[in-house]
Amino acid sequence: MAGSAALPQLGSDVFLTDGGIETDLIFNHGIELPEFAGFVLHDDPATEEVVRDYFRDYLQIAATQGFGLVFETLTWRASSDWGALLGYDDARLRATNERAVEFLRDLRDREAGSPLVVSGCIGPRGDAYSDLGSGDPDAAERYHRPQVEVLAGSGVDLVSALTITNTAEAIGIARAASAVGVPVVISFTVETDGALPTGASLRDAIAEVDAATDAAPAAYMINCAHPDHFGDVFASTDATIERVRGVRANASRMSHAELDESDVLDDGDPTELGGQLAGLHARASHLTVLGGCCGTDHRHIQAIASALSER
Repeated sequence: MAGSAALPQLGSDVFLTDGGIETDLIFNHGIELPEFAGFVLHDDPATEEVVRDYFRDYLQIAATQGFGLVFETLTWRASSDWGALLGYDDARLRATNERAVEFLRDLRDREAGSPLVVSGCIGPRGDAYSDLGSGDPDAAERYHRPQVEVLAGSGVDLVSALTITNTAEAIGIARAASAVGVPVVISFTVETDGALPTGASLRDAIAEVDAATDAAPAAYMINCAHPDHFGDVFASTDATIERVRGVRANASRMSHAELDESDVLDDGDPTELGGQLAGLHARASHLTVLGGCCGTDHRHIQAIASALSER
């Protein structure tokens, strides 16, 4: 857990995240994201300004409500396989990752009115809804290390691997981050039964990754699932479950398969979602990072902040 002591979101104070930026921009702003890749927006000053305005909404919420923030770079799909699909060679992909970090660091320096952590976002090599990975931690480490290196070298506070479906890829990413010397958070996606898409329980997945990496991750998270799907995980806690320090929840109760087939955005009930996450934090105070994933926007994060403040 190298460097984790310097991560303020792993203390006792609650930090918010933004919402589901890809679904927000696609459905609410009419912006096309080929292959669901937000990093392409850094190619054009006009679309980059839309991204800046997007993040400003969350800066305002945090400043008003008195919470810190964790912002992810738009690099969830800025790795070599996805980049190649979009015509990015290694040099262009590296420059895009660097720009994504520079963009958020500049936003923090110029406009943040509350603590802001810049996280370098890493996504799975395959499809987050259907690909269970190769099962080869060494291959995962080789694949993800170039992106980890460029994000770390560009000055992120940590790297976060979001929507990870399997333990082998989590192990590879954690090993890559350890080798580079940057803190890493692993965020698993879970299905409607609270288990990983592989069928492994969250508790077993964390234990396996920790055992294989000498507990390298600074923390774990859950994202891309509704609280109804994983709330029972925190009904009784132990040292393993207390390694889970954050949640980025979906607005929708639909399964991943249903979401993948849907042509419309299910944005759920922001007030209900805010109350659920605030209630979850009340029961499990180790959950100090709260925010949104698919279908959420600034309304949901405002509702989370308001519900937390009321408690």
